[in-house]
Amino acid sequence: MRITVDHTTHYRFDPPKRGVIQSLRLTPSVFDGQIAVEWTIDTGPAMRGAAFRDGAGDWIETAKHVGPISEAHITVRGVVETVDLTGVLRGHREVIPPAAYLRSTRVTRPDLALADLAETAVAGIAPDRALDRAHALMNAVADAIAYTPGQTEQGTTAAEALALGHGVCQDHSHALIAAARLLDMPARYVTGYLFASEDEAAQEASHAWSEIFLPDLGWVGFDPSNRICPNDRYIRIGSGVDAAEAAPIRGVVRGLGDEIMDVVVVVNQAAQ
Repeated sequence: MRITVDHTTHYRFDPPKRGVIQSLRLTPSVFDGQIAVEWTIDTGPAMRGAAFRDGAGDWIETAKHVGPISEAHITVRGVVETVDLTGVLRGHREVIPPAAYLRSTRVTRPDLALADLAETAVAGIAPDRALDRAHALMNAVADAIAYTPGQTEQGTTAAEALALGHGVCQDHSHALIAAARLLDMPARYVTGYLFASEDEAAQEASHAWSEIFLPDLGWVGFDPSNRICPNDRYIRIGSGVDAAEAAPIRGVVRGLGDEIMDVVVVVNQAAQ
């Protein structure tokens, strides 16, 4: 499938800041499931700095805005060719060992309810059937947390979302990661884009899902929000131990005051 992306992030600062430095994880991953035909990142007057591929295989760039600065725009546009690998991250090069993704963070720290969900989901499934256990965890999270926009916030933890019974793709991903790690299955948070048809549950074009490391397959994606492994409708951008580490844009602001962010993402299928 050929997918087009138009992604604009607009920051407003009040009062103006003395400077802003941003780390951008906005370039499609390099693996057998996708290839960027066209891809541009426009940071306006910001000075582009270091660019490198990190240990997880993600391409990172930096942008520096010299103040006083009252607003900043970052625009991403591109075309990506995708193929369906049923969620398997084949051909992706990285150096961080899977065991590094067993550690918990504030938002993925499990509680007794998450432990019960994980144990119940895989009851009767032998440990050597890792793929079946991962699918069972995905479905259990989808059953326990209804996809409901507006019920949670950026900092909502997996345990809080499970207790609430509502959430979005971020909450689904954090809950699945927490459950998988409880079973000693390395798991991580993935950001990207989704070309969603009208009959699909998750309509967020800017999307998130989880990857679980399976001994025989390597990293495999699981999307509880849609109860599927990522297919050719997905564009993978980057990963991390949780949403904060995998964020497409991370920044440091010099100066006090308010920061307002508006994001518009349009994802479409292009003519072949």
